[in-house]
Amino acid sequence: MASRLRIRITAALAAGTAAAALAGCGIPALGGESEKAPVTAGAKAECGAVAAPGDGGRSRQLRAMWIATVAGIDWPKDTTDPAAEQRGQFTRLLDTATAMNMNAVFVQIRPNSDAFYDSPYEPWSQWITGTQGKDPGYDVLAFMIKEAHARNLEFHAWFNPYRVSRQDDLNKLSPKSPARQHPDWVRKYGTGLWYDPGLPQVRDLATRAVMDVVGKYDIDAVHFDDYFYPYPEGGREFPDQATYKAHGGGMDRGDWRRRNVDTLVRDLSGKIHDAKPWVRFGISPFGVWRNKNTDPRGSDTRALQSYDDIYADTRTWIKKGWVDYITPQLYWPIGDPRADYAELAGWWAAQVKGTGVHLTIGQGAYRVGKDAAWKNPAELSRHLTLNAKYPQIRGDVYFSASDIVSNRRGFAARLRADHYARPAIPPIPAGRGGKAPPPVQDTAAAPAAGKGEKGVKVTWRASEGATSYAVYRVDGARPGCAPVDPQPLIANVRGGGIIDPAAKPGRTYTYYVTALDRLHHQSAPGRGATVSPPQG
Repeated sequence: MASRLRIRITAALAAGTAAAALAGCGIPALGGESEKAPVTAGAKAECGAVAAPGDGGRSRQLRAMWIATVAGIDWPKDTTDPAAEQRGQFTRLLDTATAMNMNAVFVQIRPNSDAFYDSPYEPWSQWITGTQGKDPGYDVLAFMIKEAHARNLEFHAWFNPYRVSRQDDLNKLSPKSPARQHPDWVRKYGTGLWYDPGLPQVRDLATRAVMDVVGKYDIDAVHFDDYFYPYPEGGREFPDQATYKAHGGGMDRGDWRRRNVDTLVRDLSGKIHDAKPWVRFGISPFGVWRNKNTDPRGSDTRALQSYDDIYADTRTWIKKGWVDYITPQLYWPIGDPRADYAELAGWWAAQVKGTGVHLTIGQGAYRVGKDAAWKNPAELSRHLTLNAKYPQIRGDVYFSASDIVSNRRGFAARLRADHYARPAIPPIPAGRGGKAPPPVQDTAAAPAAGKGEKGVKVTWRASEGATSYAVYRVDGARPGCAPVDPQPLIANVRGGGIIDPAAKPGRTYTYYVTALDRLHHQSAPGRGATVSPPQG
């Protein structure tokens, strides 16, 4: 059965996740909105004695992929393509996420002190049109958010706080670039240009860029990756001697650099949550904080250390509660002698335990099949099996989208079949407010009768304050009012109905629907609806 499912999923991925291919993988399509007014908060519930579903373990997890825009890694692949073609490419990536039963995308919108939106502070990104500062003719970020939310995918807006350019000539940047206007903020290092994290003006620019997006756009989270101080190259020191002399205050230079990064993380976290409490702040650091032979609190590894080498004290960010989630990049296989995935998964789980910070794992999809250590296409599936040992691990994020699409050696289809056969609801973030909407009413299920439709059509009356609706399918005729096991989830969608193409003729099913707010607080189920699709 699992092998047949993998074959269908592989075909769907290869087909670019067209509607028919998605239906073949059991992915429900959106239905229409209810014509009735939404159920209000004061309305009497149809099943007042029934509680909301529980956390459900693996049915409550974040599943996402990074969509990198720098250098055409994922999107857009070609800056010369017309805008309409680029938009089509992006929606196909989102359809792939949907086909994989993912529930979020992490999209790079400020890769190089530039913007995938009309910014008052920075120029349009060169990675859209090929020319930094050139207006693409539409609001790219608004388009991306709208399309993601239409598929009920969370949109995590990915910013790079300090990186200016992958090349080292300031004159090649747009005249609108803050780096051109303030060359004293910029340092050449390696083959690129970087803002100096020790300058208050740099922290202010990064904060203004982020808060501009938080204020203007309906994002679900602000996301940083692992670029803080640049990774060391050739034993050369980052050239911040003058900044250290002016601002170091006698501190150890390493401690001072960590304080600079900490200040941005702490202050930005507060500003984001003050402006919109429901917007989360998450960071995806390098996977090793410190090695145990350097610090007894560290992991039993022998790798680069984010604390010492890029001055990112990720452990402190967790303990202080400055982040809502942490997504360490654990891009090593199980058993790696330098950095064993199994060791690191357990170490990170111990760091977040009891803190309220969600742990999701950054998975190196790009590494599958690239060398002997990654020749087994089941390696990432093994990672997820191991993750199940740790209740603190609340999901996985894959780098990157192009690798999921390529499905190299069938690894993505294997992940889908082994672990993502059903959708999942993201976990509820701690301390971000929100509450469960009132339960839905008037759930109905009937054989799908529209042109080209197969299976069962399920509809319901919307709930006031709901962002999405979780649909559960149980075999057989069940009581109208009954507790819902979280495991038989078949969809989490926006709108007022679904088509369930996997419902088989001659079988009997009962469907239950719950309402969720944007932070995934879940209502009790409405009255269930039983249906028996006829044969023939």
